Amino acid sequence: MNRRNFLTLFSVSLFASCSPLLFAASYAAESKLKSKTNPSKSKRWISVGTVEELDKAGQIFKEESSFGAILVIGTSKSENLIAVNPTCTHLGCNVDWEAEENIFLCPCHASEFTTDGKVQNGPATKPLSTYEAKILLNTVMVRPV
Repeated sequence: MNRRNFLTLFSVSLFASCSPLLFAASYAAESKLKSKTNPSKSKRWISVGTVEELDKAGQIFKEESSFGAILVIGTSKSENLIAVNPTCTHLGCNVDWEAEENIFLCPCHASEFTTDGKVQNGPATKPLSTYEAKILLNTVMVRPV
């Protein structure tokens, strides 16, 4: 093997062995750029309904959103709106709002959750996901906490 063939073979081998590293580095740089240009989901507010809907029923349930299921409790006159993902962390049933007891109750296995989503009584061990809620003009808006 002469010197030219050796250098050609060595260069091709070096390029082939380093290619995965180059692709990985470019992918990591691209995803960092995307995360800086797109606002994080946690900073985005989304609409879940109107003030009229909230005042009429005392709650709004939105089964599908970019954040998952959302249950908002309160009225336009409430100081603080309560907003949670109503999917029980035990087996996935939807919890109900028990206004007299001020808790969320799972109808499947009686797990109880406080207004801030914390487990008050099992068998669930993980809290409900919570959202920050506000009224903007005539719209009820939420975003993850």
